[in-house]
Amino acid sequence: MKRLVLILVAALAVSASLPAQQASFSNPDRSSEPSFLGNESNLVPSLAVSASVLPVTSVSPVPSAALPEASPAPQYGRGGDFGYRWDLAVGYEFVHFESKPFSANMSGIHTSIAYSLNEWFALEGSLVSAFGGDVFASGEMSKYVLFTGGGRILWNRQPRRFSPWAHILAGMTHVNPQIANSSKNGFALQAGGGVDWILNPRLSFRGEADYVHTQLYSDSQNNYQAGVGVVLHF
Repeated sequence: MKRLVLILVAALAVSASLPAQQASFSNPDRSSEPSFLGNESNLVPSLAVSASVLPVTSVSPVPSAALPEASPAPQYGRGGDFGYRWDLAVGYEFVHFESKPFSANMSGIHTSIAYSLNEWFALEGSLVSAFGGDVFASGEMSKYVLFTGGGRILWNRQPRRFSPWAHILAGMTHVNPQIANSSKNGFALQAGGGVDWILNPRLSFRGEADYVHTQLYSDSQNNYQAGVGVVLHF
């Protein structure tokens, strides 16, 4: 009988403690628990602090690699010299010289050099050396040297293969054989022109012809010369 009474008392005590435990579970004190729904920076505090400290910089786009510029096309100018100021011409020259004492046809070399001051005008120096046949049946060959300088006018600044030009030069001439009581040297005036055919920026072919007035043997002479050659531009 005493055992039954003890069992009943224990059962009553257990049943009395159950409501108190349910109340504690149904109304927990959540203030001590950490909140994961508030500030997201609480999830990883160190990362949040470092992110706030780091400066924000704008990233500019990386420019694309610059393409190499194409080489400019050659420009025809200065009478066909493509912008080069100097030209040196060398070629064959035929000279017809006629005077009262004698006349002769001579062949030789013509050399000239010119410097362009601008797009249409150049300074020029010219040298012609030519040799002919026997004069007066004396076994003495005819010789002719013409040294002149002056100006050259240029045309065709546009990209064309043919570039004409004209010049007028003055200087001295030297003619052999010797004539009694006369000097071998005299004044010379040269006027004419030509055409350059441009092969490439550095090289041209030239054809030219000139009227030559000379003062020799106490008289004046009017003759001509013509030639062909090559021109180097630099």
